[in-house]
Amino acid sequence: MKLKFLGTGTSQGVPVIGCTCEVCTSPNPKDQRFRSSVMVTTDEHKKILIDCGPDFRQQMLINKENRVDITLLTHEHNDHVIGLDDMRPLIFKSGKNVPLYSLPRVADEVKKRFPYAFADEKYPGAPAFDLHEIGNEKFEVLNTEISPIEVIHYKITALGYRFKNLAYITDAGFISETEKEKLQNLDVLILNCIRKFDPHPAHFILADVIKLHQELKPKKLFLTHISHHFGLHDIEDKQLPAGIHLAYDGLEINF
Repeated sequence: MKLKFLGTGTSQGVPVIGCTCEVCTSPNPKDQRFRSSVMVTTDEHKKILIDCGPDFRQQMLINKENRVDITLLTHEHNDHVIGLDDMRPLIFKSGKNVPLYSLPRVADEVKKRFPYAFADEKYPGAPAFDLHEIGNEKFEVLNTEISPIEVIHYKITALGYRFKNLAYITDAGFISETEKEKLQNLDVLILNCIRKFDPHPAHFILADVIKLHQELKPKKLFLTHISHHFGLHDIEDKQLPAGIHLAYDGLEINF
């Protein structure tokens, strides 16, 4: 299987509109981050999208992706769902609804934000989705076993996802001991890390990630959902502890 980072930035993206800091003005492509999303390609070449934010259209075009077989949603914040309308060309081309897998609360929010996609009499150009409500139990789709991982993002529950020995977690500030059991024996762990310093009420910072790395001992740990406050990629990546790496848009991981 393969995971590709379509976006590794926070809800504002990087560069941030109007910001002139050294990160936001950096010419290095690794410092330019779309909103967080990944594409997982299965062994049978099926496409599993995790989250669909406002940069979805550009992400698909830049990465020359032309299909989404299913979409997993982590939670309902706009930087993770508001790009769903841009799936229309894929839906029109395939003639099929796109299946969405999410917590029931998130499915309700999708209906509220895209009511025209669920109307009894749809506008001819409207997108179409099949909602599948999931909880905290393993499920199988596209001949792939997926294990949801329940995390806390400020005051709401969000989901991470494990495939084989890779786990992807974005928008988390707390993981319970029970859920950490699902993160044992990983080859790759991907965690959100919004900045190096100053505790955040909804996201891990670098000290939190280092602690989890020491506790869970994955072979490799990649940071995502990174803000412009973290610093320049090429400088900061070299200063991270062994086994921890900064992800960047377009990075591919085979697992």
